[in-house]
Amino acid sequence: MSAPHPDDLVDAWLTVPDVAERLGTDAGKVRRMLQERRIVGVRRGDPAVLSVPEAFLVPGHLANPAAPGRAEDEPAWTVLAALQGTLTVLADSGFTDDEAVVWLFTPDDALGTTPVAALRAGRKTEVRRIAQALL
Repeated sequence: MSAPHPDDLVDAWLTVPDVAERLGTDAGKVRRMLQERRIVGVRRGDPAVLSVPEAFLVPGHLANPAAPGRAEDEPAWTVLAALQGTLTVLADSGFTDDEAVVWLFTPDDALGTTPVAALRAGRKTEVRRIAQALL
């Protein structure tokens, strides 16, 4: 049995220009975020277009769900704060970007949800503990 494809698990995608627009920045800065692994993307479609799961972006005041900020102090949208460290743990375990997306969007019995949903709910420590067990 082959591993699921990211398209089978992720319900909403954004292209690099879409991410830039959502974050109020330019495509070059989004590409830098991809290089720095603050976010990851997957090549999809024909022709292949680099796409980022929409769930990686959150309203600015929810960047750190464990300590929500005040909306007037925050940007409209930002990258989920806990994502970069989790992506680092997965990369240390040898995961490609595609594999990381699949892992983040695959339901986990220990979490009772997907790792990305747990991150969005402020459960970073639990998610990273499970990811580190993959090492």
